[in-house]
Amino acid sequence: MDLSNKTALVTGGGRGIGRGVVDIFLEQGAQVVIAQRSPLDDDLAADPRVMFLAADLSAEADFSPLVEKAVRASGQLDVLVNCAGVMTEREPADVTAADWTTLMSVNLRTPLFLAQAALPHLAGGGSIVNIGSVEALSANPGHAVYAASKGGLHAMTRALAVDLGVHGVRCNAIAPGWIESDLSKAYIASMSDPDAARDELRRLHPAGRLGRPCDIGHTAAFLASDRATFITGQVLVVDGGRTAKLPTPS
Repeated sequence: MDLSNKTALVTGGGRGIGRGVVDIFLEQGAQVVIAQRSPLDDDLAADPRVMFLAADLSAEADFSPLVEKAVRASGQLDVLVNCAGVMTEREPADVTAADWTTLMSVNLRTPLFLAQAALPHLAGGGSIVNIGSVEALSANPGHAVYAASKGGLHAMTRALAVDLGVHGVRCNAIAPGWIESDLSKAYIASMSDPDAARDELRRLHPAGRLGRPCDIGHTAAFLASDRATFITGQVLVVDGGRTAKLPTPS
């Protein structure tokens, strides 16, 4: 999965799944431009292969200036990874118009308009990787809007693959399952018995463990690499087999 001589723009690449993507891309030789609102940690900020662009991905609709800055800094753009996302938990009766607007803006609108802005630079062999979710396939309680946004992202991925193929651009998505992050660790810690909760989560996964950000990073690196040049319009589920396993009485 050699990504030498490739430059990737990764939204939300400073933490969580995005950080896993960035770490693997750097390991494989890529230059990385990270676009997000919060500043990078000291390790990433000090890496000469990493460039940071401050961006409010929920507010903008024209991402051409952002993409042009990335291209000017690195000289090229080969990969776009739409990783930044937001989630809210609301019962359907409590969902607000603001909830809908925020999640659809960041999770669905932004990937489309970033792809639009990046297309002139990706043409002729570029790759777009969208980070979706298994919640586009089956949902947790209180996630109607989040699931809708990720389902839309999966559908849009297939549509973009159809439309952008003529330009030599591939578009795929990854649907992560339970991935260990600051948020997921905080959720487990909030349980009355965190150890039991973690064990129960492990039992849900045929792989025998929870996911790690690097698991998504390796998948994204493969899809962005020259080994995947005949793969487009696909949604790869990376969930340790959780959605393949039917629940059984314990």
